[in-house]
Amino acid sequence: MEPDHHTRDLVGYADTPPDPQWPNGARLAINFVMNYEEGSEPSFQDGEGVTETALTEFAGAPVPGRDLAGEGMFAYGSRVGFWRLMRLFAERDMPLTVFGCALALERNPRAAAAIANAGHDVCCHGWRWVEHFRLDEAEEREHVRKAVASIQETVGERPLGWYCRYGPSLNTRRLLVEEGGFLYDSDAYDDELPYWTTVSGRPHLVVPYTLTNNDAKFGRSGMVTGTQFFEVLKDAFDLLVREGATQPKMMSVGLHMRLVGHPARAAGLERFLDHVRGTEGVWVTRRLDIARHWAETHPYPGP
Repeated sequence: MEPDHHTRDLVGYADTPPDPQWPNGARLAINFVMNYEEGSEPSFQDGEGVTETALTEFAGAPVPGRDLAGEGMFAYGSRVGFWRLMRLFAERDMPLTVFGCALALERNPRAAAAIANAGHDVCCHGWRWVEHFRLDEAEEREHVRKAVASIQETVGERPLGWYCRYGPSLNTRRLLVEEGGFLYDSDAYDDELPYWTTVSGRPHLVVPYTLTNNDAKFGRSGMVTGTQFFEVLKDAFDLLVREGATQPKMMSVGLHMRLVGHPARAAGLERFLDHVRGTEGVWVTRRLDIARHWAETHPYPGP
């Protein structure tokens, strides 16, 4: 019987991480992720009988009944925040990855077209922004199927990466391998470099994500100002660049349109983008390009 691919590995690369051999000898590969969730969250519109307020200005659980304020905070992300973030990256000619919920992109064709026209890659963030570990296997398989078909239609290319809302189920990775078209998933928080797994006897690449360099801290950890966000990102980035002289790594930065898309917070992101652009030896890239580079440079070593 094949070992459980979710068996915990508490060692990883340890003190001898591989040299990723980033292009042009870069000390660090950095990937910016814009989470596109607005319009796919649990809602009255889609029959849940609740208004999702996670990662908004609200703290705590949703209030009983329909919450029009909460709906508006989500809508701000797709109506305003998205376009501000797209402008910030376009002005600097910097690529990013969109963690796109398929239904959310369906509901904003102009945003989907803008993503495709800009050349950003879409890593599938599920059919909807729901907790996959609460889905049974058949439901989750159908979510994967619908998501792939939907993104193919709205963006023009099927997704090659996958990332659930917060955490996968015990079935998620196996279902992705079963589907057959995914190069990688990012349902992991345990490393600063990609790594291979074996799932159902087949190789599968993991490109870990992080909730540390993430604007979710505006709602979860007492972060208030754009300057605080800038300082968190800058400190992580500067340390990784220094370490990259001998041990190059990757850095993920998580962004939410309804959070950092607001002006006071976007100002901190803007400062960080300029800091990154002014630093030598850094590969600013899409997540898909990191996955492809790793698969080519560090092929699957076998089970």
